[in-house]
Amino acid sequence: MTFNKIDIQTWNRKEAYDHYLKAVPCTYSMTINLDITELISTVKRRKLKFFPIMLYGMAHTVNHHAEFRMDLDEMKNLGYYSYSNPCYTVFHSETETFTNVWTEYDADFDVFMENYSADMLTYQNDFERSKPLVSNNLFHVSCIPWSSFTGFNLNLQQGYDYFPPIFTIGKYFFDGTKILLPLAIQVHHAVCDGFHLSRFINDLQKWIDAFAK
Repeated sequence: MTFNKIDIQTWNRKEAYDHYLKAVPCTYSMTINLDITELISTVKRRKLKFFPIMLYGMAHTVNHHAEFRMDLDEMKNLGYYSYSNPCYTVFHSETETFTNVWTEYDADFDVFMENYSADMLTYQNDFERSKPLVSNNLFHVSCIPWSSFTGFNLNLQQGYDYFPPIFTIGKYFFDGTKILLPLAIQVHHAVCDGFHLSRFINDLQKWIDAFAK
């Protein structure tokens, strides 16, 4: 994993970066509904697990867009990771608590699924410890499978220095003949505009449609 530093002085986003980081610190979130009608059909037909497939789809899309892999290093230099790994929560119904687990990203779907299965084997029933962090190239995914929602927002005390995206998945629901999945995405405006977020959403939907086929 490589952290690629950005020269702010020559960066074409310097003005926007300075404005939304210093003058008007700004994070924002968007909640959308993904069409997973065909994906659910494929998951059931192939007897797959829905969450790790969505996890891979998000990781695949994150790793195709540098603005979703941006961060500050220990010296507060802006840059982007060569790749980012998904970090997600594993809920324990027995104790109503959760642990954090991250899975090494691999562009190869089968390899990623093997990595995910290995992590689940180790941590799914471990109520006391999360998977130790070995690097900061992470983006976070939470899942709230008990409720659908039309809006979701996180309030981070130190969020104005936090650049990785945060994803929250809700309970999918039926809308006529379609099955829709609520997804909230929180980003930092200094590194991600509405254009970038919309492109990410469209690309994720394209991946879902392609996987379903």
